[in-house]
Amino acid sequence: MAVRTLVIVNPESRNRATAHRLKSLEAKLRHALGPLDIECTRAPRDAERIAREGVRSGVERVIVAGGDGTLSEVVTGLLSAGLGDYATVGLLPVGTAGDFARGLGGPRDLDTASDRSAGGETLRVDAGRATYRCDGREAVKSYFANIASLGLSGDVAESVNRTGKVLAGRLSYLLGALRGVARYRGEPVSISVDGKCVFEGGLAVAVIANGPCFGGGMQIAPNACIDDGDFDWVIVPAMSRLSLLRKIPLLYSGSHLGDPRILHGRGKVVEARAMDGRVRIDVDGEALGALPARFEILPGAITLLGFER
Repeated sequence: MAVRTLVIVNPESRNRATAHRLKSLEAKLRHALGPLDIECTRAPRDAERIAREGVRSGVERVIVAGGDGTLSEVVTGLLSAGLGDYATVGLLPVGTAGDFARGLGGPRDLDTASDRSAGGETLRVDAGRATYRCDGREAVKSYFANIASLGLSGDVAESVNRTGKVLAGRLSYLLGALRGVARYRGEPVSISVDGKCVFEGGLAVAVIANGPCFGGGMQIAPNACIDDGDFDWVIVPAMSRLSLLRKIPLLYSGSHLGDPRILHGRGKVVEARAMDGRVRIDVDGEALGALPARFEILPGAITLLGFER
């Protein structure tokens, strides 16, 4: 019996380049996967609904044609409804940054990604659950496949998404990081891991990582492993703007962890609160809310299609 396949397309991804490639994308997918249904997102968070309703109707394979943010929405749609065991999830590299697939060594071209999605290889991976504040409401929940972060990175994500991604992923996020450093203030926060306080003070950025990459290829958590049942966390304390600018090139190689001022470790639950002011968070590259926040690892929550160890 044929596997029921649903392709969720974010036509806005890669600054609407995906919308222009939709016909050729559909032809490639039908050639690789056979019969399938295609639905395009029309608004933020739409992929959550499409994934949830599709799997409830019997879809067994969900292919995400979008970026890390669209993948995060699909993961949220499935896990929030308890459907993580009912469908495999594939990913096509049509987003701006593509950090999740990059961290797994996934293919960067559509033909290879489509063929691998049809090949049947699967990998059971962890996911994260974030609980945070949004528009004055408490206990808003989202799920993520790759990375959640707070501080400067939240400002960068909001800036990049607001101004558009007309440039390549790495350059878009690099320019966003430079703009963010120029404006950042190092708001004081308190961060605990598995119930133990690991940091109090002015923060540049903190990362709760399931995978190693964010920001268009920055190796922010180079030791993170997506199926080990733990987050890798990295905290960059507030420092001068010049010091932060000097750190940016090191992020692409992961060598920033050699700086004794930068804290890092592993854990299952990370909690953060602002001690003064408003501190933004982002989840898989999308600016979603602000502190206080709680991040929990969910071991083996998702089965990825087209990846293997």
